[in-house]
Amino acid sequence: MRRRKVVVRKEEPPRKTTTNSSLTITTVRYGECQRNHAASIGGYVVDGCREFMASGEEGTSGALACAACGCHRNFHRREVETEVVSECSSPNNSSSRA
Repeated sequence: MRRRKVVVRKEEPPRKTTTNSSLTITTVRYGECQRNHAASIGGYVVDGCREFMASGEEGTSGALACAACGCHRNFHRREVETEVVSECSSPNNSSSRA
């Protein structure tokens, strides 16, 4: 079974006076390794690591090293998915008047 490293960032838009609000959720996933192991001799060889798996817990230096190939997380292809979530609120009910 493979472990996946997923980083979720939440960004809130500036506050407005309207009743509609939205939230942008950005998910970052690291795919296959693109490190060229033969760059020093003028060739091109990748190790075939298919997905980044952190070798340590979040917040440690091991979180940036891949458990499968041993390279840094920056060598893995970065996939960013952005999702905008809107929350619409209905206007006040004005049908009941005194």
